[in-house]
Amino acid sequence: MVFPERFSDLPAATWPRLRALLDVPTKASETINMTIGEPRHPFPAFVGEILAANLQGFGKYPDNYGVPAHLEAIQGFLNRRYGLDIPTDQILTLNGTREGLYNAAMALCREEKNGQQPVILTPNPFYQVYAVAALSVGAEARYVPATVESGHLPDFHALPADVLDRTAIAYACSPANPQGAVADEGYWRDLITLAEKHDFMIFADECYSEIYRDTPPPGALEIATRMGADPERVVIFHSLSKRSNLPGLRAGFCAGGPEAIKRLRLLRAFAGAPLSEPLQAVATAAWNDEAHVVENRALYHRKYAIADDILGHIDGYQSPQAGFFLWLPVDDGEKAAVHLWQETGVRTLPGAYLSQTQDGVNPGEKYIRVAMVAPTQEMQRGLTLIRDCLYG
Repeated sequence: MVFPERFSDLPAATWPRLRALLDVPTKASETINMTIGEPRHPFPAFVGEILAANLQGFGKYPDNYGVPAHLEAIQGFLNRRYGLDIPTDQILTLNGTREGLYNAAMALCREEKNGQQPVILTPNPFYQVYAVAALSVGAEARYVPATVESGHLPDFHALPADVLDRTAIAYACSPANPQGAVADEGYWRDLITLAEKHDFMIFADECYSEIYRDTPPPGALEIATRMGADPERVVIFHSLSKRSNLPGLRAGFCAGGPEAIKRLRLLRAFAGAPLSEPLQAVATAAWNDEAHVVENRALYHRKYAIADDILGHIDGYQSPQAGFFLWLPVDDGEKAAVHLWQETGVRTLPGAYLSQTQDGVNPGEKYIRVAMVAPTQEMQRGLTLIRDCLYG
């Protein structure tokens, strides 16, 4: 039996790799998991009532693109949050944004660019679906370092012109996972201008957009619209997983130019996994409500303050601008994660498991990622143990 080679160069999967790394005994009687970005704050109180009222919807096939009320709720969110006036036929509901981030490359990446193999740019560290998408469409995945020197955002301008001329898509994540850096208006303007010059698309992963300190992060499509850029230049991706503490709902959306969404809808008609209508009813209520989002953000404000108080003295510590991860400097991410687990029972993620070695350098190898998603007291205990074990 001969199997295809197209996925032979995939980065090692994060979670099986982590389980193998930490498959060693711990001295601790209590364990604290700070690895996965799975929010554990309360989700909105209205979820159960709305789900129960719409149970009959499980007895029918859902609309592939999103029921009108759901699309209108997303449309309202985009207008309130970014001042965007987007028709509903330029919005597509998603069964989790990972589906959309992958299928957008399948639907929109060119087979070639200027007569050559196309390039898909991804931040490094990165959400691993970006790399899988590049390999799936036969593109060259180019990992662009997002380091202290670049403000923890990828410096796409530093790439050679010949690479940019072959680029079909650039993935950009703001607020950034894992570093919590925010792309400001100037960053988006520069990237959009670069994309216009070299004619590539921007896929803006904005799933952490509603968890921030004081100033709402600007959106890529918001800035592109303000600039008068090609309306097909940017596709944005959003989710209720972080905004509303509903990771199991698998409710997200993408929005962009009319032709881009038309092509995504066409692919979805053949290969999509639409969101069931009872879940769309819950998502509709969540997108329409901001009160629970404000409450959720206040909980993270308290967590930022706790993290700064416990870890602020550490050399190289950078308090996140947004999101709910800490990107903590260590000598060796794997060794630090194992030592921490064995001594304290705290599980963290080596930064190298979120990044790729390119040109002999892995920008994540001297970091660990810590998720601040647990209840506040548990998170505080975890951070104190991290401080005392790794930085004491």
